[in-house]
Amino acid sequence: MKAHAIEFKDVWKVFGTSPKFDLASVQSDHLSKAKLLEKHGCVAAVAGVSFKVEAGEIFCVMGLSGSGKSTLVRHVNRLIKPSAGQVIVGGEDINLKSEDEMRQLRARSMGMVFQNVALLPHRTVRDNVALSLELRKINARQRYEIAEEKLELVQLAGWGDRYPDELSGGMKQRVGLARALAADPAILLMDEPFSALDPLIRRELQDQFRELSTKLNKTTLFITHDLDEAVRLGHHIGVMKDGKMLQIGSAEDILGNPKDPYVEKFVQGSSRLKLLKAESVILPLSDYENSNGATALADAPRIKLNVAIKELVELSNRNHNRPLVVVDDAGFTVGIVTASSLLRGIQDRL
Repeated sequence: MKAHAIEFKDVWKVFGTSPKFDLASVQSDHLSKAKLLEKHGCVAAVAGVSFKVEAGEIFCVMGLSGSGKSTLVRHVNRLIKPSAGQVIVGGEDINLKSEDEMRQLRARSMGMVFQNVALLPHRTVRDNVALSLELRKINARQRYEIAEEKLELVQLAGWGDRYPDELSGGMKQRVGLARALAADPAILLMDEPFSALDPLIRRELQDQFRELSTKLNKTTLFITHDLDEAVRLGHHIGVMKDGKMLQIGSAEDILGNPKDPYVEKFVQGSSRLKLLKAESVILPLSDYENSNGATALADAPRIKLNVAIKELVELSNRNHNRPLVVVDDAGFTVGIVTASSLLRGIQDRL
């Protein structure tokens, strides 16, 4: 397993157990959540979950309220200890670590952003971002330099002297993200961080977060109840219900090939057109240049590989169906999108 990846191995978390409770019998009986509560008077918030999050990827865990997704993410930093199973972080079983070792791991290797970012109202934005560095006894000059750098990353340069009550909801979430990034953690744990925001701000932050995650090569476990958000952000998606992981796969797998009746119902009515991005409809640059010449693309708009269908159509219409040049994160040209390749991509997903 790659360094800084996360792995769950048959993890269980059962709340409300009595001294006579026997987890082994519960595991072998395969009881539903309702039957477990009825028979044993306890709740399995996480029930036999196993999966891996590879280094550098965004893994979205999706499910409705009560599915166990928030309980699951809190196992990674051991805010919750499993009743059984292993949680492996960076190749090590964190259940075997001492409390002091866990504090060091949380401080240096993990950043956390939750729906309520809980900024300290009496501290400036800069001091909120630098809090973890202050706790690590880093001198004021260095921690403020880092805080300003992270604020610039989340597009809040110049806001360091403000206080939380002067910020909008979206700006507070940006501060929370900057605070999580300040310690330069390998792992980010995100529990519904954008769910309380207006749709436009939410999409903006989703795009910004994905770009930052790629740029900084962070491994992210992202919790959401929103299928659109999971499709937009996740390299892989896991769907949970009643503490169990029902299906894991790419957005294409989840939307196009649901393997469980609940997953099928969950994605029902969601169009596979949401999966259409520039990378899936590009043509080789050479094909176009051979027919039209390289100069035909000199003034063509540049777009990134992950630009979505709606923006592709709007850009194509706005530019009178002229080709769009597709570039990677480094700015190198990788191909083009034409009106015909875009139309074929749409037709294939109808």
